Amino acid sequence: MMGLTDGVFLIVCGAQFTLGILVNGFIGLVNGRSWFKTKRMSLSDFIIATLALSRIILLCIILTDSFLIVFSVNEHDSGIIMQIIDVFWTFTNHLSIWFATCLGVLYCLKIASFSHPTFLWLKWRVSRVMVWMLLGALLLSCGSIASLINEFKLYSVLRGIEATRNVTEHFRKKRNEYYLIHVLGTLWYLPPLVVSLASYFLLIFSLGRHTRQMLQNSTSSRDPSTEAHKRAIRIILSFFFLFLLYFLAFLIASFGNFLPNTKMAKMIGEVMTMFYPAGHSFIVILGNSKLKQTFVEMLRCESGHLKPGSKGPIFS
Repeated sequence: MMGLTDGVFLIVCGAQFTLGILVNGFIGLVNGRSWFKTKRMSLSDFIIATLALSRIILLCIILTDSFLIVFSVNEHDSGIIMQIIDVFWTFTNHLSIWFATCLGVLYCLKIASFSHPTFLWLKWRVSRVMVWMLLGALLLSCGSIASLINEFKLYSVLRGIEATRNVTEHFRKKRNEYYLIHVLGTLWYLPPLVVSLASYFLLIFSLGRHTRQMLQNSTSSRDPSTEAHKRAIRIILSFFFLFLLYFLAFLIASFGNFLPNTKMAKMIGEVMTMFYPAGHSFIVILGNSKLKQTFVEMLRCESGHLKPGSKGPIFS
């Protein structure tokens, strides 16, 4: 029978799921409508659209996992269902994080200004760099699945030995090996984190140099370049902090089996995990002029202040 804690957990997860679907669905619809009208899509719009799609799939997987925690905890902790969910979650999760990282790198290359030859080479070939990054993201996501499958094999061996109640030195070695692989699996999140940090610091340095030049030339610090720097920094910085929160939640959910209250730990991890796909996507909307304009016009239309089809102000 479902208890009060289970009910609250499902309500919170359902609310976060609905918010995430609405926010990411809005991004997908706006970019999809724009592509349908013009038959063209910019590189940034493509990355944002694929990011939204990956997060919609990720939210569906997390919601399914949440229902299994409440209604079928045994199936959740072991068996083929757990393995299937873990594979899809891991793959979609890595893709989502890498898409967000690619978006940050794209903003950095397009907005930041440096005279270093390497940076200029990357800046002049930004489209090619993004294509290779996306292909690399796909390759690394597949690599994370290979690591996960190896972890599944060790887990099956451990359960088989445990069932025989033959806890020998071989069992202890296999268990330690499983724990090590489980911990090392989290290192797949390190590359996108490092790349995002590098993009953030480059934008900070570029903004500092640009601001000093504006002050020397007695120019207003609110010029378009400065505003573009600040907007990109807000998006990358928000991704960085939300990613850290998401990573913490993912660790809680992943290592829930090793904590005293397994089910409660997994519930806390799931709730924290679902906040990231919606929260960061909402910040992306506010940082993108086309998405922000459409979002504000939709709100005005809903509130009756703007008639459908009329145009509101342009937001930068």
